Amino acid sequence: MSLSSSSSSHFLSRTTTTTATTFIHPFSPPIHHRHHRLSLPRHPISLSYTPLTHITVPFSTGGNDGGITGGSSGGSGGGGDGDGDEGEDDKEREERNRIESIWVVVKAGKTLNTLPSDLAAAIEGGRIPKEIVLRYFELEKNGVFKWLLGFGGFRERLLADDLFLAKVAMECGVGIFTKTAAEYERRKENFTKELDFVLADVVMAIIADFMLVWLPAPTVSLRAPLAISAGPIAKFFYGCPDNAFQVAMAGTSYSFLQRVGAIVRNGAKLFVVGTSASLIGTGATHLLINIRKTIDKTFEGEADDVPIIPTSIAYGVYMAVSSNLRYQVLAGIIEQRILEPVLHQQKLLLSAVCFAVRTGNTFLGSLLLG
Repeated sequence: MSLSSSSSSHFLSRTTTTTATTFIHPFSPPIHHRHHRLSLPRHPISLSYTPLTHITVPFSTGGNDGGITGGSSGGSGGGGDGDGDEGEDDKEREERNRIESIWVVVKAGKTLNTLPSDLAAAIEGGRIPKEIVLRYFELEKNGVFKWLLGFGGFRERLLADDLFLAKVAMECGVGIFTKTAAEYERRKENFTKELDFVLADVVMAIIADFMLVWLPAPTVSLRAPLAISAGPIAKFFYGCPDNAFQVAMAGTSYSFLQRVGAIVRNGAKLFVVGTSASLIGTGATHLLINIRKTIDKTFEGEADDVPIIPTSIAYGVYMAVSSNLRYQVLAGIIEQRILEPVLHQQKLLLSAVCFAVRTGNTFLGSLLLG
């Protein structure tokens, strides 16, 4: 099978040359420079171009392809201990992914050089299916998404979940409302007089809410391979998913220990986030109280005797344990495994249900914290 392209040499300039049939675009004039060659797998390859509207990214659903208990493979960073046939299947799948993804790029009128380097490397390595590339071009049509796709963290999360930004807005919106309502209930008639305190508390709540969506969110890993000199701990956590319960893409899997590692890693990060946010928020409140007392001798401060460090550590522990587990389950099980498969064609309804579930989760968290 042969497909020709007037820009194949330039387009595949970053692709490894092997022995096989020439990959050429079908609408080009004769090419007078050297062709790059791609080795084709033994199975038939579908190069049909799927419209960029209803895109379903293929994920494996269990067993050795990414179930909760994982399999022999270590995801994007772990090695497998399967037999030779499995290794050959992996190579064929990677070659299939590479050719089909490159064809999508060609059909979109792009080259690998115009894509982010990590995405281009993942395409060249056959680490992502063509549906991920299709989703990238679909998201790129929106100006806001196009800008966010320029950042690696947003790129990995948006490619895994095109509603990620909406979920950030939901979480922060609910957080602002509930925190402001709590501050009003607490301050009553002094609410308007103490808006500076309210603002400090709300800003810290927004930061915490954003991180609670960001860290446990499922991702499409585009990270470069680890250096050979990396230590065993770094190698282990490199192979862990960002969400302990997220569905692995077809052809990859996570072991049970790697999924536990995701909880531990996110818990450590959320402990730092929670402790830092509480330290800054409580410290800012105490600073504002002292400034007010200096200016207004009649001002009666609040919570002067609240111990800053113990309170901040306690909040960090709450974030690392309760918030971490609740948001891992919310993003990895309730949303990705239950809601999205059922409502993936009804984005508006899916967004509404996610909003309701996240609001309930925030209410549950307030009860546990109180």
